[in-house]
Amino acid sequence: MSPTRVLVLNSGSSSVKYQLLDMRDSSRLAVGLVERIGEGASRLKHTPLTTGVSRELTGPVADHAAALKAVAEELAKDGLGLDSPELAAIGHRVVHGGRSFTEPTVIDGDVLAEIERLIPVAPLHNPANLTGIRTAMALRPDLPQVAVFDTAFHTTMPESAARYAIDVKTADEHRIRRYGFHGTSHAYVSRATAKLLGRAPEDVNLIVLHLGNGASASAVRGGRCVDTSMGLTPLEGLVMGTRSGDMDPAVIFHLMRVGGMSTDEIDTLLNTKSGLIGLCGDNDMREIRRRVEEGDEQAALAFDIYIHRLKKYIGAYYAVLGRVDAVAFTAGVGENAAPVRAAAIAGLEELGLVVDGERNAVRSDEPRLISPEYARVAVAVVPTDEELEIAMQTYALVGTAHHLT
Repeated sequence: MSPTRVLVLNSGSSSVKYQLLDMRDSSRLAVGLVERIGEGASRLKHTPLTTGVSRELTGPVADHAAALKAVAEELAKDGLGLDSPELAAIGHRVVHGGRSFTEPTVIDGDVLAEIERLIPVAPLHNPANLTGIRTAMALRPDLPQVAVFDTAFHTTMPESAARYAIDVKTADEHRIRRYGFHGTSHAYVSRATAKLLGRAPEDVNLIVLHLGNGASASAVRGGRCVDTSMGLTPLEGLVMGTRSGDMDPAVIFHLMRVGGMSTDEIDTLLNTKSGLIGLCGDNDMREIRRRVEEGDEQAALAFDIYIHRLKKYIGAYYAVLGRVDAVAFTAGVGENAAPVRAAAIAGLEELGLVVDGERNAVRSDEPRLISPEYARVAVAVVPTDEELEIAMQTYALVGTAHHLT
């Protein structure tokens, strides 16, 4: 019988998240996280789903190679080691695939070189992704390794949506265009929403709102992305936990000329000290809502700015699509913050969008509708599963005996 397991790796600059899945039934066999890699107080938390009992290890983990070796050792303790003949492939999350990668790709030397070439447009993410890939390849050089790109789902955008209105020669020379991110989430949620509606993805027009600490919106027509809020980098678009989202580009020039700030200082400001944390000092929506309910005006203003931007994108993507069958909320805030969902849809009744208060208040891990039966446009909460999406795309590419011989 062909191997059916896929190990999904998400390598960050100082962390490695991982899940081992059995693609016969998409079940999880183990999940875990190594964090603070390169620091003295590193931590590995490993949970085999057969028992559900977590194990934690603390102590120095020097680099990603040491982290993955530690992960392999923990998996082996549960009989799930990387040397298992049941392991079909390792799927890697890669944040930026540029225009080169429009679908999951088996990794070879040329693919590695192209991911490396894209580092200037993803300096925070692609180097860490590459480190994870190279380490995994060294551990299992005989095993197919697959890159699944955050940007791939958005490569179907027409040029009218992907192009910025700047000099074409300059844009092409420096690869400046809207690439979009959170693509694995938008892909998974758009299909899951169509399933919830009992319709084929190609028959459905959707607005997907991925609201976490990072946040993005997409307009999906018939299963294909036609617009998305993040751009060249994940900085553009919605108000996020620590990122500004949309802003007049001249603010940057003003801060340089009048504020005397360097490009690095402005980069740090817009990516890590802006958004909700810049507006009110908190980037946790639960804490912001608690403060709002206690009458905190600064938190209330931050919430209103967040909702205002979100509502603008819903309206804009409604116009782009022309017909909308559903709006789907997903990710940490989208799945759990009922006040955000209610506020984002409030006042859009003329567009056919309504939220039922009782349905919206229900907490569940299942996909569900929160709009009333009579609503012209469905409003849904659809939990995302980026790891399962990466595993499915990986297994679809290499999961047959033909590919593995």
